[in-house]
Order: sequence, then structure tokens, then C-alpha cells
Amino acid sequence: MALDRTDVAKIAHLARLHVADADLEAYAAELSNILELVEQMSAVDTTGVEPMAHPLHMAQRLRSDAVTETDQRAAFQAVAPATDDGLYLVPKVIE
Repeated sequence: MALDRTDVAKIAHLARLHVADADLEAYAAELSNILELVEQMSAVDTTGVEPMAHPLHMAQRLRSDAVTETDQRAAFQAVAPATDDGLYLVPKVIE
């Protein structure tokens, strides 16, 4: 599918882009090349090809689910202005 300068001008108008008249021919050629590549890729027979979520077969590196820090709640709450039954008490903000 080849685009001409009027097609590019219409596309630019719809996208609310300002394209100088001198650049319309260059953009038309570049967009036409992109559309030709898409047509070539659409022509490839992909039957039997399983879709992939990512082009590389990678596995998520996961760390072991192990405790790395000790419980310091009592130390943190000791310096808090107000606590009650293991909870921090804060002033009422919303009436």
C-alpha cells in the first residue's frame, strides 16, 4: 500500500500533527516502506507457530521465601508517640 502526500496530510490532520509541506513526500515514502514491511510479515505462513508473550524464553528469577530480618516491632513502637495493642495511634484527620 503506497501513500501519497495527500494521505500523509490527512493522517497528520487526524493526529493533530503539524507536518511541513516540504516533508510530506519524505513521510509518505517512509510510511509506505513501513506498510510494505507489514504486508510482507502478514504474508508469512504462521500456522503451527505458538504465540509467545515474549520473544526470549526466560524465567523469572525468584529469591527464596525466607525471613531475612528479625521482628523489631517492639523497638519501633517504643519510640512512637502513641501505641495501643501493637497498633500505632494517630490523630483523627477526617471529621
